[in-house]
Parts: sequence; C-alpha cells; structure tokens
Amino acid sequence: MALMVMKDTISNKLREAFTPESLEVVDESHLHEGHAGHRPSGETHFRVYIVSQAFKGKTRVERHRMINSALAAELSGSVHALAIHAQAPGEG
Repeated sequence: MALMVMKDTISNKLREAFTPESLEVVDESHLHEGHAGHRPSGETHFRVYIVSQAFKGKTRVERHRMINSALAAELSGSVHALAIHAQAPGEG
C-alpha cells in the first residue's frame, strides 16, 4: 500500500466532511524553510481553497472553525499552519 501524504489526508477529510464543489489543497511547506514549525520532510504548511454548500450562511470565522474541527488531528500533530479560503457556491 502506498504511503498517504498529508495533502491527500487533508483532501480526503475535507471531501468527507463538506462534499465540496471544488477543493484544492496546496503544500506550501517549501516556502517556510527556516521558519517556526518547518521540518526538512515538509508537509507542515498548507493552503486550502474550498467551495461547499456547507458554508452557506456561515461567517468566515464559522467556516474556519468547521475546517479546523474536521482537521483537528492533523492540526494538533504534524500540520503547523493552515491558510483557509472557504466559500459557498456563487461567492467570489
């Protein structure tokens, strides 16, 4: 069985939790070399772009809390930073 990378873990958990219309998870760890939380192995800093009906009527803070909750295990473990861009369909 192939080793699942953190990017895939994040993507899978967000798909299960929010059934997004679109989802992009970007590993930006290489941009943070020498900064707090960076490890040579990477997989520490991510940016998420997600569009889901689940965010309709929710504030930015509520959306971030929903995503942070879905990824609680990763955020308390190896993921140091997560930049979130969460929208409901039709927002832009």
